[in-house]
Amino acid sequence: MSPSDSMVVKLPEPTEKIIENLLRVANTKIPEDIGWALEAAAGWETNPTAQAQLGAILENVRKAEHMYKPMCQDTGIPIFYVRGKFDSSIAKDITQAVENCTKSVPMRPNTVDPIIRVNSGNNLGLGMPCIHYIPTDDDFTEISVMLKGAGSENMTKLKMLNPSDGMEGVKKFIIDSVIDAGGRPCPPGIVGVGIGGTADECVAMAKRALMEPLDMEDPDPEIQALEEELFVKINSSGLGPMGLGGDTTVLGVKVRKAYCHIASLPVAVNIGCWATRRAVARITDSDIVYSQGVRL
Repeated sequence: MSPSDSMVVKLPEPTEKIIENLLRVANTKIPEDIGWALEAAAGWETNPTAQAQLGAILENVRKAEHMYKPMCQDTGIPIFYVRGKFDSSIAKDITQAVENCTKSVPMRPNTVDPIIRVNSGNNLGLGMPCIHYIPTDDDFTEISVMLKGAGSENMTKLKMLNPSDGMEGVKKFIIDSVIDAGGRPCPPGIVGVGIGGTADECVAMAKRALMEPLDMEDPDPEIQALEEELFVKINSSGLGPMGLGGDTTVLGVKVRKAYCHIASLPVAVNIGCWATRRAVARITDSDIVYSQGVRL
C-alpha cells in the first residue's frame, strides 16, 4: 500500500486491532514506492554482483508478502508517531499491540536493558515502545509505525558543524556518513537527513524523513534539489547493494530542516535499510485509511 494505493476499512475497529494490522503489514509487505525503486534499480544495474543482490532482495520481498511472514529476521524496534486528536489511552493500545504481535507475527524480541542486557521477551521495557506525539487540530487520529533494525540504526550520525562550513560542509558530511557506513545498513536504502534545529531535534527530523514515500516531492524546491543532488552523488560512489559494488547505493534521500541558533549548524543522518518498513492508519469518525507512507 501507498498513499496512491491505500485501503479503506469501515469502522468500528478497536484501536489495538488497528495497530496490530499496521505491525503485520509493515513486517510483511514492502511499501509500494520502495518496491518500485528496487525494481527500477534491478533494471538499470550493470554490475553482476549488484544484480544478484537486488534479485535476492526482490525474491525475498515476494516470498514475505506471499507467505505473510516478516521480510527480515531483524524485525527492528517499532517507532510510532501519533498525530491529530488522541488521548493518553492510545499508549496502552500501542503497548498491548506490540506485545501481541511479538507472538503472532512473530516479531523477534529485540529490546534489552542497556546495562545488564536482559531481554524483556516482548519488545517492551523502560522507554519502549517508542512513541512520538504530534497533537494537531485535525479531525482524525493518525498512527504511523516504522520498524528500525539495528544494522541501519547503528549507522546514525550527528555532527554540530560550524556555520562557516556552509552547505558544502553539510553535503560532505552526509555523503561521507553513507560511504563510511558501507554495507552495514544493508544498502540500497533510504537516507534520512535533518538539518538545523537543536541536536535532539535534528536527529528526530532525520528519522521522521524516512516515513515519507520516495515519489513524494518536497514542497521546498531547494530541499528537493538537494535531495536529488545527494541521490546522484551517493550513487556515483560505487558502493552498491550490500556494499559489494554497483550503481545503487541508495533508493532515495529525504531531507528535513528547521531553523537553528545563529552559532550552530546541526546535521544528522539516519539510514533506512532496503527494508525500510512503514505503515500508516488515518482514523476518522467513519472509516480507517491504511497506507505505507506519510510526510511527518
